[in-house]
Amino acid sequence: MGDNRRVNAPFVNQPGSVASALSARIGTAIDAAGGHIPFERFMSMALYEPGLGYYATATPKFGHFPAQGSDFVTAPELTPLFARALARQVAQALQATGTREVWEFGAGSGALAAGLIAALDAAGERLERYTIVDLPGELRQRQRERLAAFGDCVRWVEVLPERFEGVLVGNEILDAIPVTPLARLGGVWHERVVVRAGEGFAWADRPTALRPPLAVPGEHDYTTEVHPQVEAFVRTIADRLARGAALFIDYGFPEAEYYHPQRHMGTLVAHRAHRSDDAVLDHPGEKDITAHVNFTGVALAAQDAGLDVIGYTSQGRFLINLGLVELAQGADPRERSRMQMLVLEHEMGELFKVIALAPPASAGGWTPIGFAQGDRTHRL
Repeated sequence: MGDNRRVNAPFVNQPGSVASALSARIGTAIDAAGGHIPFERFMSMALYEPGLGYYATATPKFGHFPAQGSDFVTAPELTPLFARALARQVAQALQATGTREVWEFGAGSGALAAGLIAALDAAGERLERYTIVDLPGELRQRQRERLAAFGDCVRWVEVLPERFEGVLVGNEILDAIPVTPLARLGGVWHERVVVRAGEGFAWADRPTALRPPLAVPGEHDYTTEVHPQVEAFVRTIADRLARGAALFIDYGFPEAEYYHPQRHMGTLVAHRAHRSDDAVLDHPGEKDITAHVNFTGVALAAQDAGLDVIGYTSQGRFLINLGLVELAQGADPRERSRMQMLVLEHEMGELFKVIALAPPASAGGWTPIGFAQGDRTHRL
């Protein structure tokens, strides 16, 4: 293995499983690359490899309970009140920027798209088009079935055009973009790459010049992530969004919290059956893999590429500003309970954040209502 790499305990796949089939393909990639691949590539294959990646197979993913065969629940699936509240911000952004199209990245089950289109229509905000940017596969078929009632209003594309206008929405999309894990071991920074270990995979740590964007005080061993692909994604948005705004909702922290000395285990986890674990190399293709978002990095990448940050706050404050509590009046107790999960600090309300970006020509003259109170842009 060489003296500059440290291998952790391997995982062994079960023959005949999705994980086994995808592992064979990942193993071939490792061999072709000379014995190791960046974790970014492993994560990309584990999530998106055609026919085998987690988001490219027909297994259930979104649901309230493990008994449904699902692995996690997102806000749009939790309650339709989420989409109804978010529609108020989208409607204001459409009017303020003079655009008529919504773009959604990674539409999942299609629940958010269905809720937004219906809520906007009920408010008299008729869209010219609702465009979903997503990879082809089983999830897209589910989206088509769910959104069939909206006819030609909805379309699907695999990549953004060179120039586009409209309001872009991304709910839990940034956390699914591959990251680069780093580990400070004995005072030396390493990049964590992926190697073969029998029929499975293991970490190997290689000294690197990469560093977190902030110095991490102390001499203790420390594991974290950096997000070059997230920042590249934001720069692509900045380069191509001619007019409009972008709203991203995800779990994460500003930089000072992300790289706090006590956060020494990093944020990289896998999700399966509504449980999380740190065995992200196990069962590739059968588990979701995710890392928290460094919102300061998102903001800086956006600003460096020419976008303005027009709002940043917690999901709880954002939804309360949009009138979520009032929308829940008259709802049954179950819906009110789920609404509370969206805003309470010990549930999703504080861990999830919302950031809004816009080209300078679309940023002036209006204040997004979701950030009217409790804006935290100054804390990024």
